[in-house]
Amino acid sequence: MPRTPKPVSEQQLAANRANAAQSTGPRSPEGKARSAQNSRKHGFTASAFPVVRLEEIDEVAYLREDAIAVYQPVNSQELFAIERIALAQQALLRAERLHSGMFTNCLNETISADDRPMIGISPHLVNEDNQIVKVQNRNYLLAEGFRRLTRSSPSFTLFLRYQAQTERLYRRAIEDFNRLKALRRELPNEPIEDPQPEVKETTCTPAPTNPNPHPPEHYGPDGELRFPYDRPEYRQVPPPPEQEFPVGPPVDSQ
Repeated sequence: MPRTPKPVSEQQLAANRANAAQSTGPRSPEGKARSAQNSRKHGFTASAFPVVRLEEIDEVAYLREDAIAVYQPVNSQELFAIERIALAQQALLRAERLHSGMFTNCLNETISADDRPMIGISPHLVNEDNQIVKVQNRNYLLAEGFRRLTRSSPSFTLFLRYQAQTERLYRRAIEDFNRLKALRRELPNEPIEDPQPEVKETTCTPAPTNPNPHPPEHYGPDGELRFPYDRPEYRQVPPPPEQEFPVGPPVDSQ
């Protein structure tokens, strides 16, 4: 038969609350790091967040480690707030990459392939006393490209909204951590569990190298088979391997 829990008296509840109020949590950095993993049910997979071919796969993991070292969370909820801070920091860096790319696009619209300006500065701005150097010319071309970009597209306005949103998310993540930090005396103690390392595995098996060989003239500039060699009847099947027979002395038939 299942045991019926005994009711707890009011005096015992008051004593438990008093003991919990006196608890300040772990004091050493090692204890705080272990306590930050308490009752953690979710995993932080850093490789799920970077932009492919743009950001380092461990970038947000480094931001997370730096934030943990600075803020020193003591429970799983504080650690989750720290991870939000790291993701917000990554979004801030991503916004600045987008900012740089947009201005690079502005220059790309006003400079030819042979590094010559597509539009020149007015001759009224140039005289014997004022020589236009290359840097000033690039500044003018950047401004002209920016004018063209904003005239035909609201992309820069959308970028400013995105930039402001990332800054708000960063501030909110810090405010959320400070709110949880103020509740340290009220949050219950949790059992400590060792963090599980991130497992990086390959989900796609590599295709076999050149399964149907063709001569080079059958392929296009991007490596695809030209018509009609891409049809099944034109696929060349490699010849079967030659069988090797043991070589020995001739057998006498007599």
